[in-house]
Amino acid sequence: MSLLERLNEDMKQAMKNKEKEKLSVIRMLKAALQNEAIKLGHQSLSEEEELTVLSREVKQRKDSLHEFQKANRNDLADKVQNELAFVDIYMPEQLTDEEVEALVKEAISMSGASSKVDMGKVMGILMPKVKGKADGALVSKLVQRHLS
Repeated sequence: MSLLERLNEDMKQAMKNKEKEKLSVIRMLKAALQNEAIKLGHQSLSEEEELTVLSREVKQRKDSLHEFQKANRNDLADKVQNELAFVDIYMPEQLTDEEVEALVKEAISMSGASSKVDMGKVMGILMPKVKGKADGALVSKLVQRHLS
């Protein structure tokens, strides 16, 4: 079942259960996916493209959450936190820190990287493997730590 089909099924269920907040998030995700398909000129998106859209939506919400918390806007922070919980349902299972660490070490050995100058090589190998499964900031931080 594609992500769009899953969203349609969940949208019907949310309508039946009168879950307004969940319905709103599902509609927003569907719109983001459809806008991306239009932008790319495709009829439908590949799994990787869908994952890119979902990752972007998660990142936007995390950034908003951080800003709202910084501004002591707990009402808005709570709303974004709930949205994030609904979006996370559609994300693939996240890698543990240990799994990411192992992938970082593997990518460093594959690329032959020895200093921070080679960080681009390592990230180029690593990001396709962890896309949507790990936070890019965490991956970047681990790579920097291992290369310094």
